[in-house]
Amino acid sequence: MTDDPLAPRLRFRLLLDRPVAIGPGKADLLAAIARTGSIAAAGRATGMSHGKAWALITATNGRFREALVVSCRGGHAHGGAELTPMGETVLALCRAIERRASQAVAADLDCCAQLPARNPPGAEPFRLGRGNGADPPISSDRHVDRRR
Repeated sequence: MTDDPLAPRLRFRLLLDRPVAIGPGKADLLAAIARTGSIAAAGRATGMSHGKAWALITATNGRFREALVVSCRGGHAHGGAELTPMGETVLALCRAIERRASQAVAADLDCCAQLPARNPPGAEPFRLGRGNGADPPISSDRHVDRRR
């Protein structure tokens, strides 16, 4: 395995019950809260807005038998947030499962890394999806307007 951000990697979502899921975004947010001691700073560190970070924590806290994060109000230098023992356990389990799963499929991921053509140095990586210039235009004979 490599630290190359374009190398194939395994990411997963842990589904505990129908409304309970911990995926890469929530796990990264929990880790950032543990590191920064702040939901706002953790949101910034993970590329989330303050509101989205708070919403995820509020929703996640309500779906476990114990809160994963506790916070106190107070603003700059007076407030803060930290993981509860349950939050530390959930984060540790997620990271352990992800690490073991990645180790189990490491050889397959290395094979996957050999499949695409390498971009020339300085070239933008190819990404699937709309709006990046990589997709061909949709031809009119394949497009059906269903708004009627």
